[in-house]
Amino acid sequence: MRAAVIQFPGSNCDRDMAVAISEVTGAQTSLVWHRETELPANLDLIAVPGGFSYGDYLRSGAMAARSPVMQAVIAAAGRGVPVLGVCNGFQILTEAGLLPGALMRNAGIRFVCREVKLTVENSQSIFTSRYQEGEEITIPVAHHDGNYFADKATLDRIEGEGQVAFRYAEKVNGSARNIAGILNDAGNVLGMMPHPERMIEAVQGGSDGRRLFEGLIREIA
Repeated sequence: MRAAVIQFPGSNCDRDMAVAISEVTGAQTSLVWHRETELPANLDLIAVPGGFSYGDYLRSGAMAARSPVMQAVIAAAGRGVPVLGVCNGFQILTEAGLLPGALMRNAGIRFVCREVKLTVENSQSIFTSRYQEGEEITIPVAHHDGNYFADKATLDRIEGEGQVAFRYAEKVNGSARNIAGILNDAGNVLGMMPHPERMIEAVQGGSDGRRLFEGLIREIA
């Protein structure tokens, strides 16, 4: 299994993500700088990590979405390569048009950094197959612009087509319909605000995030 983690100026979860992928899946994981125009060959997974790319200038993820490497990421996603975007990565994927909607400033205009309860809404994707639908899990968040927004028609569509992967089980940031993570139409792109890579072993306080990466082994390897 081969994976790539994209690095931008201001990324701060890139190494956490690379370690989680490598330790849980055994993948050969490469860090790819945002100015690259090509990705390593034969990738099984691309991860767009959290952080504050370009200092969240203009809008969170807006500048990173236009980095040279994102054209290669978009092309790979179109070929069916799984793409995981976490926190700032979720923001980048929406700005790049790989996922619908947008991430706005948190309700209350406050940075949120704590463990939160999530409900698994879709257990049939390549990212969520190790969870049970309706299961409650605990994953940490750390964001200022995690308030998911989309128009009613888009919200109705993604809910009706099973594209909501995770939902907050408690009030966190004002997200529309408490959405915490969504899939694209094809199911090979997942964007989520909570950080599964920060919850893969007991020393981190829990391991509910580990199953996301374990599921990828079964579905990809």
